[in-house]
Amino acid sequence: FFFFWLSLPFPLSCPILAVGRPPIRTGAPFVHIDPSRGYVGILRENINPTMSDDWELKICCMGAGYVGGPTMAVIAKRCPKIRVCVVDLSQRQIDAWNSSHLPIYEPGLPEVVDECRGRNLFFSTDIDAEIKTADVIFISVNTPTKTSGIGAGRAANIKNCELCARKIAEVSDSDKIVVEKSTVPVRTAEAVSRVLKVNEKGLKFQVLSNPEFLAEGTAIDDLMEPDRVLIGGQQTPEGLRAAETLVSVYAHWVPRERILTTNLWSSELSKLVANAFLAQRVSSINSISALCEATGADVSEISRAVGMDDRIGKRFLQSSVGFGGSCFQKDILNLVYLCETYGLDECARYWNGVISMNNYQKKRFSEKMVAKMFNTATGKKIAILGYAFKKDTGDVRETPSMFVVRDLLQEGAKIHVYDPQVKREDMWIEMDYTCSVNRDNTPNLEESVTTSPDAYSACDGAHALAVLTEWDEFKELDYQRIYASMAKPAFIFDGRNLMDHEGLRKIGFEVHAIGKPDPDSFNDL
Repeated sequence: FFFFWLSLPFPLSCPILAVGRPPIRTGAPFVHIDPSRGYVGILRENINPTMSDDWELKICCMGAGYVGGPTMAVIAKRCPKIRVCVVDLSQRQIDAWNSSHLPIYEPGLPEVVDECRGRNLFFSTDIDAEIKTADVIFISVNTPTKTSGIGAGRAANIKNCELCARKIAEVSDSDKIVVEKSTVPVRTAEAVSRVLKVNEKGLKFQVLSNPEFLAEGTAIDDLMEPDRVLIGGQQTPEGLRAAETLVSVYAHWVPRERILTTNLWSSELSKLVANAFLAQRVSSINSISALCEATGADVSEISRAVGMDDRIGKRFLQSSVGFGGSCFQKDILNLVYLCETYGLDECARYWNGVISMNNYQKKRFSEKMVAKMFNTATGKKIAILGYAFKKDTGDVRETPSMFVVRDLLQEGAKIHVYDPQVKREDMWIEMDYTCSVNRDNTPNLEESVTTSPDAYSACDGAHALAVLTEWDEFKELDYQRIYASMAKPAFIFDGRNLMDHEGLRKIGFEVHAIGKPDPDSFNDL
């Protein structure tokens, strides 16, 4: 999970200088709004710029995961006068961040970490010490969907957020700004504020919301050039000052017009809504893909025609086996539960339909594979090309590949998986957590699923191959060689519409793809 903590070097009650006015040197730190630079600066007296502890801010990111690591690395790169320390309970995780083998795969991340690590970017397990010296704290922890109790299967479990708040209250010895980086249900900040407020040391905390809008595989580009940065805070003088402090960090590299400030509740809800809208588009075009296969229409042509309408746009209109990842399903289910909680049952049913369509698409793909292979997969070797939920990441959370593999295992198939970034153990962990498929309840699981070192060995002797992740390397494979090594007829099931279908058919493959008409079923294409 992830924490993100920025520490301010001044008390929340410090004076704000008039815009553009030269600071009055009194020995205390001031916030200075400089129109020429476009952000708030923090001024100190008698600063020696060569001192190692001369930092504009001290940031502690508690939690060294998919959000915390890349976000902190980019802040450190863009803000060399801000000290950034990423902390985590896991020594193994921190050791990985301090090595040349980072714990997550993200294009461009190693270069950023190498540039900043040891300069103003650090990784540590000394959580208490970093809390004490930090000025602003970003909570960026995992908020998984509850698996039991009230709201199980829909509500987000904010236990980790509460534990963070309690730890901050326990360890802090000065006022702090606490920032939610996690994707949380609306009004979670209220719970965090209540925990912090009852500290016995008389400390004052301001709570902000700053949701992340990263896409795995492009996270570094997203952080370097964000569409927008959203900051929500209480609409009080103290809350507005806290928000401007966070604005000052991002304004080192983000144009001020892209930094949006709202109230707390709008910020918290915006992240859920953004992911719900994106997932809705995927499910919408996937529903049309089924209609295309039945009528002879081509979903790619439909997407292009519809996407040229400026009111609609072309993004997220690529049909596929379904969406995955840690955010879309979890956030929509969270939105469904919120609607149910407030008695908005029609709204809840509407958004739940997005999930239902995604589940239908994954199941439909598996069933089509079995149907086309003469209604049986028992004993057949099937190559799975790609297991991550999207290219350029090793993340397997809610990946559609997992559900297809589960269905094929139930059919008695022999699965051979190749993915350039996914580790075998990660596959088992996610399959157990999400699908309840594990070595204990699934006989011969280890023997039924082989992880292959390359695509060619995965396909050797296979009856079918399924492309389930859109890795670029899959387009460059020697399919003439693969066809020669496979059992005949050799089936290809393209779950990403990545391949040259006509070229593959000329080689001899029987090709089936999402939303594409089967030439054997239509004579008027």
